[in-house]
Amino acid sequence: MKKFGLLGEKLGHSYSKIIHNCIFELENIDATYELIECSKDELSKYIELLKSEKYNGFNVTIPYKKEIMKYLDEISTEALKIGSVNTVAFCNGKAVGYNTDYYGFLETLNYYNIDCSGKDCYILGTGGASLAVKAAITTSGGNPIYVSRNKDNKENTIDYNDLEKIEEIDILINTTPVGMYPNVDDMPININICKKVKVCVDIIFNPKKTKLLDNVEVGYNGLYMLIGQAVKAEEIWHNKKMNVDYLKIEKEVASNE
Repeated sequence: MKKFGLLGEKLGHSYSKIIHNCIFELENIDATYELIECSKDELSKYIELLKSEKYNGFNVTIPYKKEIMKYLDEISTEALKIGSVNTVAFCNGKAVGYNTDYYGFLETLNYYNIDCSGKDCYILGTGGASLAVKAAITTSGGNPIYVSRNKDNKENTIDYNDLEKIEEIDILINTTPVGMYPNVDDMPININICKKVKVCVDIIFNPKKTKLLDNVEVGYNGLYMLIGQAVKAEEIWHNKKMNVDYLKIEKEVASNE
């Protein structure tokens, strides 16, 4: 039996175990998936611990998608270019990093028919997930612009005061954890900005509809991205293409909410 898991700081909100167990069932894979919480100072030794406990791979979530990179033996060209890792496979005794968030967000754009081509796409947050979102937007022909509380004259970065001055926002993506369970009454932007947004993707998936999504005209959550990146991770771990029914996984998640 193969062993996989999710490594992160706080995982009480996570649906990953449900999603991966559903993939195992749909694909007839004999494997387990566990939620593994660790602190930042434990991160390096946890990689060795998982390797020693015969894990075949693991996912990485907030806040370690950048931090994990310094402890890996190898990193895929794509993940290096993006600048973050959310999937690790143990291959011939080496920990190899990949980025499947990129594929998950591309799947989201395609599934909801969100056309980024030629549009300014504003990304709230600058963490590990935002890097994959930026790469996917660029691939889709969009112009990614970071919105950060500390822009420090970085290229293609504005602050939240600048965002409020924009008259019309074609596409907004929230990659911050603001509004995630249990802090469901929080929003990363104010109501005035929400009214200007044509299409919003909040990559949070718990709750299903964040307060941000409640206050925009058209909005989508991050569940499809989460499923998409999980399927891609499984393809890497098992070295095969999977034709997984996303709808079945969505229903399984809904039944466990």
